[in-house]
Amino acid sequence: MELGIYGLGRMGANMTTRLLRDGHRVVASNRSPGPVDEAAAEGAVPAYTIEEMVSKLEVSPKIVWLMVPSGQVTDDALNHVMSLLQPGDIIIDGGNSNWHDTQRRAQKVAAAGMHMMDCGTSGGIWGLKVGYSLMIGGEKEIFDHCEPIFKSLAPENGYGYMGTHGAGHFVKMVHNGVEYGMLQAYGEGFEILEKSGFGLDMREVTRVWQNGSVVRSWLLDLAALAFAEDPTLENIKGYVQDSGEGRWTVQAAIDEDVPAPVITLSLLQRFVSRQDESFSAKVIAALRNQFGGHAVKLESGEFGGVKHEA
Repeated sequence: MELGIYGLGRMGANMTTRLLRDGHRVVASNRSPGPVDEAAAEGAVPAYTIEEMVSKLEVSPKIVWLMVPSGQVTDDALNHVMSLLQPGDIIIDGGNSNWHDTQRRAQKVAAAGMHMMDCGTSGGIWGLKVGYSLMIGGEKEIFDHCEPIFKSLAPENGYGYMGTHGAGHFVKMVHNGVEYGMLQAYGEGFEILEKSGFGLDMREVTRVWQNGSVVRSWLLDLAALAFAEDPTLENIKGYVQDSGEGRWTVQAAIDEDVPAPVITLSLLQRFVSRQDESFSAKVIAALRNQFGGHAVKLESGEFGGVKHEA
């Protein structure tokens, strides 16, 4: 098949390569020219503007895959592409868009006589080698038309039609929420091991857990790689970002009256990781000192504090 891809970041570039290797004609475009040159070296048709990308698509209906950050960036790219396409053409949003935004955009696209698919895309930097997990929403007949593209990007049984507009991004959102909880559990478990006093080699622990254990997973395989590169992780600061999907999952759980304590706490722990010092912890320490005379750690590093009369 033929499609244009706009957005050649870590995932978009690898997706372009994977599609080219499976025989698709890809017109590759990006805001900056460097990634376009790299895609052209892989065999893509280069396009240095959105206008050029759309003009170089030769097959009708034209298909444009957006692989850009969520939010206003996606809106801007979508509006630009819509201004250049014709009724019947297809836009696929493969980014991590909020499903509410997706539903709003799908209505706008449909009003213009075009079609939109939302494709939750998981796989990260490993997707080029092992394929991407694709969770797809939109019109079923458009899914069927675009299926050869999804089949090339995904491993066997790694893609599927989730339902109407927004369903793909909703499923991907919850996928990432589950991921938050799994990552937190592994992180806590390895910290308990590291603090145990046994002098455990995390590389050996992960090797054993990878074989026959009920907690074996791809994330554990990645932990093994991380410990192989840096056995004590001394070169990594414990600062954990979030890209939004965990927050959206927690909000969906609240809206649906679903208790989701693990996912919620894993999100809050990411906030904790970003604090060099917590003011709330200072308050708790001060209150313990006030009501019980418990020692507090002073800025000097020593323990002390005011002793209070009962």
